Amino acid sequence: MARAKGIQAHDFFKLGKAPARKDRRNLKLASFLKALPPIPGEWDFDVAHPRPAVRMPMFGNDVHGDCVMAGRAHQTLRFEALEQKKALQITDGDVLREYWKEEGGKGPSYDRGLVVLDSLKRWRSAGWRAAGRKYNIYAFAQVDAADEAEVRTAVYLLTGAGCGLLLPRSAQAQIAAGKPWDVSWGPDARPGSWGGHYVYLSGYTDAGPVCVTWGRKQQITWRFLKKYCDELFAIVDNRDRFLKKSPVDVGKLDGYLSQLCHT
Repeated sequence: MARAKGIQAHDFFKLGKAPARKDRRNLKLASFLKALPPIPGEWDFDVAHPRPAVRMPMFGNDVHGDCVMAGRAHQTLRFEALEQKKALQITDGDVLREYWKEEGGKGPSYDRGLVVLDSLKRWRSAGWRAAGRKYNIYAFAQVDAADEAEVRTAVYLLTGAGCGLLLPRSAQAQIAAGKPWDVSWGPDARPGSWGGHYVYLSGYTDAGPVCVTWGRKQQITWRFLKKYCDELFAIVDNRDRFLKKSPVDVGKLDGYLSQLCHT
């Protein structure tokens, strides 16, 4: 395992995303959005919403393969910063309890990681308990990682996105050197040669998306995303059902969700 610039010697990177599970019934982002406002060329949640300031802990991902749950926690922090106007005190214990639960209750000795699609379905149906309260989401939808405009739209309008990556070994050296994740060549550039990882996309620049992972921000290039992303999801927080200025067409979304319940 490689060390990241700015991360202490006792902190290491753990992966933990299981192979992507596909479902043809998954909603598509464009199917329930209203007419779109202008999408800025660069944007990041933490810059656009500096108060309340949200933390970027490891959430146990330096010791356990709980990246899927850590990504959920980072996104929940930002959902609730908008809705509750405060920074939740989500703990490593909150994240790990849900992680072990979704792994089947086998505990730390198992630690095999999670299937993103299964975890999203559970987040929507059962929710999870963090900072003393249960939180769930309204819906989620597939995003085309090869469509830069669609990625920007998801991140800007829906408070980020959840991104599954088949990381190459070359990404280890890049993050250890404080460099962006970018496409390289040779045997270390093979997709998945390091392993599967899940990150929360908090924003984007001209160069590509910016993710929160392992307690820091990491720049990703657009070409890296296109080559190594095997699943990307826009996630609709429950608050969007009630916001007058929501980009979500709630009527359409309810219709799609109703159809899913009968298929």
